[in-house]
Amino acid sequence: MQSMVLVGLMSATFALAGCGSDDGGDDGNNAGDGGSSNGGETGKVGVILPDTESSVRWESADRPALEAAFEEAGVEADIQNAEGDAERMTQIADTMIGDGVTVLAIVNLDSESGAAIQEKAATAGVATIDYDRLTLGGSADYYVSFDNTVVGELQGQGLADCLGEKDANIVYLNGSPTDNNATLFAEGAHSVLDAIDSYKVVGEQAVPDWDNEEAATIFQQLYTAADGKVDGVLAANDGLGGAAIGVLEANGQAGKVPVTGQDATVEGLQNVLAGTQCMTVYKSAKLEAAALAEAAIALATGGEAETTGTTEDAEGGRDVPSILLDPVSITKDNVGDVIADGGQSYADVCSGEYADLCTEAGITE
Repeated sequence: MQSMVLVGLMSATFALAGCGSDDGGDDGNNAGDGGSSNGGETGKVGVILPDTESSVRWESADRPALEAAFEEAGVEADIQNAEGDAERMTQIADTMIGDGVTVLAIVNLDSESGAAIQEKAATAGVATIDYDRLTLGGSADYYVSFDNTVVGELQGQGLADCLGEKDANIVYLNGSPTDNNATLFAEGAHSVLDAIDSYKVVGEQAVPDWDNEEAATIFQQLYTAADGKVDGVLAANDGLGGAAIGVLEANGQAGKVPVTGQDATVEGLQNVLAGTQCMTVYKSAKLEAAALAEAAIALATGGEAETTGTTEDAEGGRDVPSILLDPVSITKDNVGDVIADGGQSYADVCSGEYADLCTEAGITE
């Protein structure tokens, strides 16, 4: 069933990425050379990714997927990374606005700085899109992401499937408190796990800036506070999950205590194959990038993007038109689907000691 979901995701990707003219070129750091889906002038799209630390996905998956989507659509795009610095993101945004972008998409580092960027853009007549993370109190025209509550629900259900109905002590390693997605992940996971009477939360803490090193310190403290009596770990992404696995390994518990994750990173998939991680959540960067490209093109040509609904911004007192995509739960049984979909390469995941594990899981080049 999950394979069929991925087939659907790929079909949607091609449908989205196929919009616009196909006369794009490549100009170094930019993708595309202008053009539009209706023959008009699209201008230029700016995209600011958040960092290289919270997840490897931003540079390894999102950037190439975005470049390919804009190039396919024949749209000039400037894609830069703020490297975890809100001031740097503001400076990049100011430069992009000064350079004449007509649409600006950001993955905010925090809602306050993100909202300020969007306010400047609006003053300059530049349309804005929230990519992956909603900017609370912001003014984005659209929000393009995966359904992040569902991500949390998949994590919660994945951990429950690994734990079974036994009595279990659970520790939550939540994402950054400045990331609205992290709040939604936790809410989704709690909605599943809190309904199971035999489970008890023995520790829960957010990890500032999704910092994996800090996550290891936090988990060690939570593990010690629980006297090592931890039966499951709800980790918000693969990086945090890897940090928890490191601590569990040092205590002889890796592979015995199920750990969740997200992003289907190389490390996360390898941990799933090795049995030290219970599951991860796959969010196709190609699908998300294609959805962003479609929304950006619609704005740049004076049109409207097709949405799946709205997302409440309680802080801003508004409902943001949204394109929310469906995430997929990944266990050892369907790691190969991520590779088949192009989310990761066989060479990266099945290297070295993991080659035999891939063979055992039925994964081939």
